[in-house]
Amino acid sequence: MTDRRQDIRNIAIIAHVDHGKTTLVDAMLKQTHSARNVEAMGELIMDSMDQERERGITIKAKNASVVYDGVKINIVDTPGHADFGGEVERTLRMADGVLLLVDAKEGPMPQTKFVLRKALELGLNAVVVINKIDKPDADPDEAVNKTFDLFSHLNATHEQLDFPIIFTSAVAGTATLDIANPGTDLKPLFEMIIEKVSAPEVKANDPLQLLVLALMYDNYKGKLGIGKIAAGKITKGQLIAEIKVDGTIVKSKVTDIMIYEGLKQVAVNEATAGEIIAVAGIANVSIGETLADAENPVALPPVEVDQPTVQMTFGVNTSPFAGKDGKLVTSRQIHARLMKELETNVALRVEDTDNDNAFLVSGRGELHLAVLIEQMRREGFELQVSQPQVIMHEKDGQKMEPYELVTIDVPSEFQGIIIEECGQRKGSLLSMDTTPITAKGGTPPGAVAGELHIEYDMPTRGVIGLKSSLMTKCRGQAMVNHLFNKYEPFQPDLINANRHGSLIAFENGQSTGYALDTAQERGSLFIGPGVEVYAGMVVGQNSRDEDMEINVCKEKKLSNMRSKASDAAILLAPPREMGLELGLEYIGPDEFVEVTPHAIRLRKRILESNERKRAGKV
Repeated sequence: MTDRRQDIRNIAIIAHVDHGKTTLVDAMLKQTHSARNVEAMGELIMDSMDQERERGITIKAKNASVVYDGVKINIVDTPGHADFGGEVERTLRMADGVLLLVDAKEGPMPQTKFVLRKALELGLNAVVVINKIDKPDADPDEAVNKTFDLFSHLNATHEQLDFPIIFTSAVAGTATLDIANPGTDLKPLFEMIIEKVSAPEVKANDPLQLLVLALMYDNYKGKLGIGKIAAGKITKGQLIAEIKVDGTIVKSKVTDIMIYEGLKQVAVNEATAGEIIAVAGIANVSIGETLADAENPVALPPVEVDQPTVQMTFGVNTSPFAGKDGKLVTSRQIHARLMKELETNVALRVEDTDNDNAFLVSGRGELHLAVLIEQMRREGFELQVSQPQVIMHEKDGQKMEPYELVTIDVPSEFQGIIIEECGQRKGSLLSMDTTPITAKGGTPPGAVAGELHIEYDMPTRGVIGLKSSLMTKCRGQAMVNHLFNKYEPFQPDLINANRHGSLIAFENGQSTGYALDTAQERGSLFIGPGVEVYAGMVVGQNSRDEDMEINVCKEKKLSNMRSKASDAAILLAPPREMGLELGLEYIGPDEFVEVTPHAIRLRKRILESNERKRAGKV
């Protein structure tokens, strides 16, 4: 018999990147005093990973809880980026409703569409939160209209279309039902969650059922499986059945049960249906498995996750500088780390290659794989990674490739540049809108008033490298978002959207200002003086679409007429800082990104000049 548990609400917070999910959760925690000294924890309390704080995005879904008016509200903070959609898809299974955050200025964005589609497919109802209403150019009414259009476009049911709306400023910690009457706290939001979000459906008297949707590791308790109890209850010391994805059953004993109170996990002796818990004692627990009653084990439907669209090779670093920086450098160590990542990263795939020292890693996008590489780098790994490649499919004998919905927000003056660049990458223009800008004192004579919002349907092969190209051509004023859309027939005309020529170091040594002064006439440099280089290392981008070898280690010879002191007159342009993501977008099929704990270098696959020329003739 199905019943509803009225003392609990399980909600997931979903939104586009940077629309204020984590900031809103912080305000909810602070106003309910869910943790001791919560004010001293600063901002973005839920973003606990270093990369999350640095990038300003959520990468891993997190759990927390608050208690309001006697009702416990379990909160799941989800990533907003489609590259981490695997996190969204599985964590939404814990929720009974969602808070959909929409920026009052920007309205629904591509990732909003992605996360909302996943929620609607699971039959969840949404509370629409129009956030950042305190922005000077906010337009809450237009944001509401666009959100309704998005629900309609995603074929929401009549019940889902009848969504409640609340207006908030997460930074200020206020909420209101009427935009004309500003709020003073988040009380209206808490009351709306309790009133509008469904209480969890439970089968209290049925045998235990819990679908494992997340994992965590504790130094004392070992591996813990996290999920929502769908039926029955679980007690400490109970013998349970672990139903694997392939149907095999392993009996295990529960050693610990943890529930969420604020940001902490608190041990309890028993938990009942409807609660989100972490269970210890199941040594090899994995995501997608069901923890069930030992006498009557019944599996729950497993998690379905979208397939990867991009792949690249992770290999042992073979450069002359290999082993100088990192501690973990062997193929065995890299393989073990990738296998460990597979346990929690459900959207990732790892395969062996013909080369024993390289592995084919597939993910949901460049950012998905870049975050993993950056994490490995910080853990002390050295590796080299190849250019991201799009994963092709075959349907009815026809080659299919992934297409993405690309949205670009840019000042109107760059319209021609955008259309030219996207046209070369075989993008199909879907829509182009101009947002008027009402500046104080009017628009200056000759200036273009307005910002363009352009949408393209573009092959993923064309999207790779698009952001860095537009950032350069639009002087850093282009905002690019992209989202996997569908598979379409392969575009043979798009040969190489990211074609470029590289400046390659001619010999081993240390770069000098004298040599770089000459080299910078050939293109833009990635290094400054005093940098150790090796033959075959990419040190810049050629102004022409062909590779060129240059000597960046040449020193000025001493003579009676001149001295090294005259080098002070050399004026070098600042080098282009080539980080991990820019490096992955830049490299071609014959290049690698060399990743070490303290350096990121670009290099040719074949370092020796003559061998490279011979390989080019084949």
